[in-house]
Amino acid sequence: MILAIDAGNTRAKWGLADLAPDAVPQWRATGAVALSDIEKLPDAWRSLPAPERIAVANVAGDAVRERLSRALSQFGVTPQWIRAAAAACGVKNLYDDPAQLGCDRWAALVAAWNRVRGACLVVNAGTATTVDMLSAAGEFRGGVILPGVALMKKSLAENTAGLDLHEGSRRAEPRNTADAIETGCHEAQIGAIGRMYAHLSAGAACLVSGGGAAAIAASLSFATVVEHLTLEGIARLAAARATQEIDA
Repeated sequence: MILAIDAGNTRAKWGLADLAPDAVPQWRATGAVALSDIEKLPDAWRSLPAPERIAVANVAGDAVRERLSRALSQFGVTPQWIRAAAAACGVKNLYDDPAQLGCDRWAALVAAWNRVRGACLVVNAGTATTVDMLSAAGEFRGGVILPGVALMKKSLAENTAGLDLHEGSRRAEPRNTADAIETGCHEAQIGAIGRMYAHLSAGAACLVSGGGAAAIAASLSFATVVEHLTLEGIARLAAARATQEIDA
């Protein structure tokens, strides 16, 4: 069993999976906590079977890494800290500096390729929205990062006069300020994703994950929601490493 952890900008998501390197994970348990509540994780994990491996994608900095390490110490297993590489699990990383690619984006690309085995747009809609392109040959061609819907709305509220942070609705023809903001921020996400999708071959897949996935996919006829895509990639990378170590 593999305990996969995705420490993002606001939350730490986790899943315990049974996984062979060429299989979709079978999640025995999943969960999430705010980064401020990482110290609660040992209680959430106390009833879990002991994992054989632990793998973590952490984009939240060194302080969060230290807190996660303390929380994980109950298992007596040295965590594998995921980093982007030049190639892994069938994916070739064409970033100018492959190591600079965010480990969460790398994991999601690995998961997407092993699901689709073809051209694919990989979208993670969280605090930030990332939109990454995979070629039909498994090459990561590049991608974009933009603020997520909530961050866009917060930025407007904090940096403009008279645009307070109120709940609005998406409308075809917004006629109040709250709806105008909600619709504008949503359409910005859809527009960016659509523009990136146009760079791929006709019929390419589009996998969307993250807290905003359902709302985004509802507006895109070509998109499919995949829950826990980044966790899946983390688990796949850990399983592949285990196989390599055994083969060695």
